[in-house]
Amino acid sequence: MATTGVGTSPLATSTPLARRSPAPDVARGAMLLLIAVANAPFYLWAASPGVFGSHPRDAGVADRIAQSVALVFVDGRTYPMFAFLFGYGIVQLYRRQHAAGVPHAEARRLLRRRHWWMVVFGAVHATLLWFGDVIGAYGLAGLVLTALFIDRRERTVKVWIGVLTGVLLLATLLNVALAVLTAVAAPGSADAGAFAVPRPAAIENPLLAAVARLGFWLVLFPTQGLLALVTPIAILVAFLAARRQVLEHPAQHLPLLRRTAAVGIAVGWSAGLLIALQNLGALGIDRSLDFGFLLVQLVSGLACGIGYAALFGVLAARWGDRRGRVATALQAVGRRSMTCYLAQSVVFAPLMSAWGLGLGRHLSSWSIALIALAIWAATVLLALALERAGRRGPAETLLRRLSYPRPAVLDVR
Repeated sequence: MATTGVGTSPLATSTPLARRSPAPDVARGAMLLLIAVANAPFYLWAASPGVFGSHPRDAGVADRIAQSVALVFVDGRTYPMFAFLFGYGIVQLYRRQHAAGVPHAEARRLLRRRHWWMVVFGAVHATLLWFGDVIGAYGLAGLVLTALFIDRRERTVKVWIGVLTGVLLLATLLNVALAVLTAVAAPGSADAGAFAVPRPAAIENPLLAAVARLGFWLVLFPTQGLLALVTPIAILVAFLAARRQVLEHPAQHLPLLRRTAAVGIAVGWSAGLLIALQNLGALGIDRSLDFGFLLVQLVSGLACGIGYAALFGVLAARWGDRRGRVATALQAVGRRSMTCYLAQSVVFAPLMSAWGLGLGRHLSSWSIALIALAIWAATVLLALALERAGRRGPAETLLRRLSYPRPAVLDVR
């Protein structure tokens, strides 16, 4: 345990690795592969980016196949899943403090410190390597949602999930309606390029590239964390699931997990297929109207991300204590998810960016997807090495040291 000082209750430190519930960690490990694939197209800085996932517009057959696979199964699905698992972890940490007898106020202060430090981690990550960092976005969401909802009644949390989901669905309908009206009133007038994400990786000067990354992240991270609503909804759903320990004891919640997985993944894949067909030009809808599909991708990604998390709960119930090599490797990565997430950027950014080796100029959708797979596989080897050594990831260790106050030194003079 870590103490908060003389005369205060001790804080419970994190759960030993051997006693952690497998399902959330296995899900995080698999999710990091999807994140690597989702982020890869943003490093294709010499190509003309499209609206969907920054996939290049000019692409061959192999590239179109890679893009379609990403749009159906990956894009917009990973970050809601990550948000759900993050929210689940918040409640796990909070509950562990209660079990150790830590007062509510002190446990909330611990979470507040942890989330502020995540915002700092995100800012540093964005400045040095990756403008699309989500650590800071989740830290911001954790600050707000923990303060507002961590001790609220289940009914209150459900009401707010309904309200936020209703607002997101209404915004989606309005977005689609705007695209339809644009097509009818002024066909061909929409500027698809206005919705393409900027590419700081194309900047050759390292200092200017860092400024551009930080500037874009400062706009992006509050949007990802709160304003787009997907992250808050996923985290609040996770709050409810974690209170019932759905992923810790998946065998006791199999009907719920199966329904959630089936419905969420079906919604996500169906909408993803529609978007992939639009990306291929198979729907006969002008590509300048791609923006009308953006919030559809967002909403379906929320359903699919939560469905993916539920699927890993179903798998964990089936495995029991007999996990195979793949699940063991995924669990090792998931236990060190922040380290492995940052490690992806440590390799990707200097390898692909114009200020580094600049390989992003020469690659395409299918080839950079293979490199993303290889980089993720390297993080698996790193995680397994740390697992065998019984060590946490360096990022997790640093965040833990910063979040937990140091023990007070007694003055015995």
